[in-house]
Amino acid sequence: MQFQHPEILYFLFLLVIPILVHLFQLRKFKTEYFTNVKFLKELVVQTRKSSKIKKYLLLATRLLLLTALILAFAKPFFVAKDHKDAKNELYIVLDNSFSMQAKGQKGELLKRAVQDLLENTPEGANFSLLTCTDNYWNTDIKSIQKELQNLKYSATPFQLESILSKIKAHKSAFRKDIVIITDAVGLQAKNTPSKSEDENLYYIISEAEKTNNIAIDSVFINQTMDNFYEIGVKLAAYGEDFNDIPIALFNKNKLVAKTLVNLETKNKVINFTIPKADFHGYVSVTDNSLEYDNTYYFSLSKPQKSNVINIGNTDKSQFLSRIYTDSEFNYSNTELSGLDYNSIEKQDAIVLNELKEIPQALQTTLKSFAEKGGNIIFIPSEEASVSNMNAFLSTISSIQYKTKNSNEKLVTKINFSHPLFSSVFEKQVTNFQFPKTKTSFEISNTSPVVLGYNDQTAFLSSSQSEVATAYVFSAPLNKLNSNFQNSPIVVPVFYNMGQNAQKAGINVLLIGENKPFLVDSKLGKDEIVTVKNNKESFIPLQQLLNNKVKITCNENPKEAGNFGIFNNQVPVNTISFNYSRTESNLDNINTDAFTNYKEISNVSSIFDTLQANRSDNQMWKLFILLSLLFITLEVLIQKFVK
Repeated sequence: MQFQHPEILYFLFLLVIPILVHLFQLRKFKTEYFTNVKFLKELVVQTRKSSKIKKYLLLATRLLLLTALILAFAKPFFVAKDHKDAKNELYIVLDNSFSMQAKGQKGELLKRAVQDLLENTPEGANFSLLTCTDNYWNTDIKSIQKELQNLKYSATPFQLESILSKIKAHKSAFRKDIVIITDAVGLQAKNTPSKSEDENLYYIISEAEKTNNIAIDSVFINQTMDNFYEIGVKLAAYGEDFNDIPIALFNKNKLVAKTLVNLETKNKVINFTIPKADFHGYVSVTDNSLEYDNTYYFSLSKPQKSNVINIGNTDKSQFLSRIYTDSEFNYSNTELSGLDYNSIEKQDAIVLNELKEIPQALQTTLKSFAEKGGNIIFIPSEEASVSNMNAFLSTISSIQYKTKNSNEKLVTKINFSHPLFSSVFEKQVTNFQFPKTKTSFEISNTSPVVLGYNDQTAFLSSSQSEVATAYVFSAPLNKLNSNFQNSPIVVPVFYNMGQNAQKAGINVLLIGENKPFLVDSKLGKDEIVTVKNNKESFIPLQQLLNNKVKITCNENPKEAGNFGIFNNQVPVNTISFNYSRTESNLDNINTDAFTNYKEISNVSSIFDTLQANRSDNQMWKLFILLSLLFITLEVLIQKFVK
């Protein structure tokens, strides 16, 4: 036992006073005897014995009363088990990612957690609250009540490691109590660092009652016809028994098509046919789980001709003119000696077909072309030096040539998951006509192989930058060295390599992805482009690239939807934004990530648990009660003891 005011214990010396008073009252009297007082003498003796007992009892109660009062004023207490953490700062981490949209026993998980905080947090308690999107430092529940009630779901997934880093960077002289409220969906153990010496980590798991969910994973062009596009809508099912699910296609909020689907597998593609025209809409499904992934926005522009130029020998390039037809491409062919360097920046793709040497001036120009979003297709020449080709390739990609190989090889491997083949094959095929090459170069590249030989080496490889792609063949494609020109696969390969994705594809970005987007617009010095719709407007990070603008939207917009890109008030392009689908699988719960943390059952237990373990056990109230008890005993002794 310890005392807050130990100096008051000196007053225990006052206990001497009642003892002295007691001794004074118990002094002996002189006895006088009278005749015929035998019965009176017996009565006096009996009375004196009773009086002594009463006085001893009164002395004891008064001593105990005085002792209890002195101890009460000295404020005795027992030190709490976690006394050293009594001054800890409290940090509450609240997961407001989209998975918290799931429904628990009392409604949506996030809304329930917010309500529990509002109801159970003491008004005087000081704490810091961090969410996926906002930080409230050194506040109290009353100050942030409105912000909590209006808290929205975050497009940014719950990244615990990042939030804990913010807390660690928040300098403090005190230890920290960190309470994490989450459903643990998608949480990885590697992203939950162990606690440091100045931290106490706790967690509360919010559990969903149902984990079934349907998400629209993506939308893509499945097939291009003369006057129509066939678009594929990929659905992802998490759970079981998804029958008669409504799916609808809208263009500018106008219903275009609607159907019911049954999901027998975890992934299913639903096809819609739409005209080859500007399309600025969305696809939606209806389910009883998460709402954020039920809508997928996309923009599809009326196809424009892609500009492709081939630099190389005309005789070796005749097959390209049959692929890059006038209906879909502006195709031209030129010898290196007659190349107009000023025409390069107007192209969408450039084919370098078996050039014996690549001049330094052309290397510099092509590097700038690739940085501005142009695709480069490189076909090597047997007569070119490896060092010259590698010097050029190092400026546009990570691909390098090694030694020349004169052995005949068969091209037998197709990377069906590569974006180049996303709309080519309905199913994986193995019986296509295998093309072959006589002379080839070994390729060194960390990127996946697009087409491969039977010895697992690369025939066609690609290197993706932020805005462009470099495609590199390992062998010359002339008819003397290869029959690839006669293979059925040559058409989709070169067709897709020559297409500008933004001229003939779907314009979609994920919020928070930070992927650049190229806009065909020539801006003046003081001009900027703005991205906006009827709800939101923002100015993206932008870089001028001659007749193009590279924009990066970072964390904007805040909500998914269809947007227009404007130069002043003039529309120059359309683009759509969607939320990442990383939160869609509600079964992906990883409580093992909290192995080194302490679990708390609910929000109301946060403050009860911490206060119970850290509050000293104050005893002064007990001694006040004892004082009252001793006063009561004295009154009873005075009244009933004779």
